[in-house]
Amino acid sequence: MLKVSGNIKLEEVSSAELEKISSLTTPQEVIALTEIPENNEIKPKQLAGKFTLVLDGIQDPGNLGTIIRTADWFGISQIICSEDTVDIYNPKVVQATMGSLSRIEVHYANLLLLLPQIKQPVFGAMLHGENIYQTNFGNEGLILMGNEGNGIRPEIQALISRQITIPQFGKAESLNVAIAAAIFCNEISRSRLK
Repeated sequence: MLKVSGNIKLEEVSSAELEKISSLTTPQEVIALTEIPENNEIKPKQLAGKFTLVLDGIQDPGNLGTIIRTADWFGISQIICSEDTVDIYNPKVVQATMGSLSRIEVHYANLLLLLPQIKQPVFGAMLHGENIYQTNFGNEGLILMGNEGNGIRPEIQALISRQITIPQFGKAESLNVAIAAAIFCNEISRSRLK
């Protein structure tokens, strides 16, 4: 039976029906059918006075979904992805966002063309750079995170204003990009509280 709540149409289905219409092995209890918005071109003035995550070549759907959910938690309302970043409507990305995808603006853009137009600082997550715990991020900027295996592309690195690193205390070779994004989001939020 179809029910209407505001502008949302609801229909209750059985567990067996839910399993048939979901692409997941273990579906959630709720499935939403929504219209995919157009990828509107982002304008540099939309970025003024806030922090924006910029993702260069993120390939793992779980990482992208986790980054979107983390951004939502820390109040970062928009993310810019390179054109080769995994599709935000990949089912694994959507599932990993746990609903945050509906609250975060995600844009895809050619970073080589976009970043030079932006007058804000670009903080790049790098293995060698300024210690994140001693960094003054100010009131706005772009937080640039790189590909899981290769980091930020060299041609994009050239557009970084400040290279920032999360200090290493153990022996791990690298840090998962979603975890690194969470640490950056946390530090930016912490600096706003001061």
